[in-house]
Amino acid sequence: MSDNESKKARRNAARERAREARQKEQARRRRNKTFLISGIIVGSLAVVTVVVLLIANSIQPVGPGPKNMASDGIVLTGESGKIVPVETKAIPEGGKPTATKQDDSVTNITVYEDYMCPICNQFETGNMSQIKQWVQDGKATLEVHPFNLLDRASLGSKYSTRSAAAAACVANYDPEAFLDVNSAFYENQPSENTRGLSNDELADIAKKAGATNSKVQSCITDQEFAGWVADATNRALTEPLPNSDLPKLTGTPTVIVNGKQYNGQGTNSWADPQAFADFVEQNGASGK
Repeated sequence: MSDNESKKARRNAARERAREARQKEQARRRRNKTFLISGIIVGSLAVVTVVVLLIANSIQPVGPGPKNMASDGIVLTGESGKIVPVETKAIPEGGKPTATKQDDSVTNITVYEDYMCPICNQFETGNMSQIKQWVQDGKATLEVHPFNLLDRASLGSKYSTRSAAAAACVANYDPEAFLDVNSAFYENQPSENTRGLSNDELADIAKKAGATNSKVQSCITDQEFAGWVADATNRALTEPLPNSDLPKLTGTPTVIVNGKQYNGQGTNSWADPQAFADFVEQNGASGK
């Protein structure tokens, strides 16, 4: 082989080695790109899975509602000079409430309330004494709907939900004590934009107010009816309010007398028993 042929062979061999090296490098880059894309996809799926799990775990199942609140509220009426709760079955899981069939011969008072609402407290403090007397005398019925409109005002502790769920526990296990517990929750009402009372404190207040059934305490601390509170609140905020012409609940408190909404009359009217008594006189079946 001549020198020229030898040089040509060496150049061809060098070119072939360079071509093979380029092919190997290209193959390596393709593999790395594939691994990178696969890693991104797997990582993204992992993030999505974590988010889905977090969302799923944060949603509390609705579950059945409390007994004696088939309308999403507890109804109290007069019987032999006493105030007694109307007993009803619980709303089944996934079920809907049953609107109360009101008695047209008496004044029907319905109250939608939030235990962190200061105006609800004014109405309770100013009017509950005379309302109880009307009910006891057989002149009126009272239907109370706790709900959770002000959860945002308790620094993430969801006090409105927790206190409403506590009231539902009393309605379910010790309904005769409901009105006294209702008043006690207002007497111990925390200020807005605080975390409010703990579940243990709510349970203790309920017990001291007369809810002595042992199941009430564990129901409150376990938040047995928190899911129902969310569902009942959603219904009130999006659906027509029964026994009225209101298309939905828009504020707290919402007080309805024989289908007519009480919005207050005059200065400090929510706490003024005479202003409310005048409204009842105008709209109630038999007045005070």
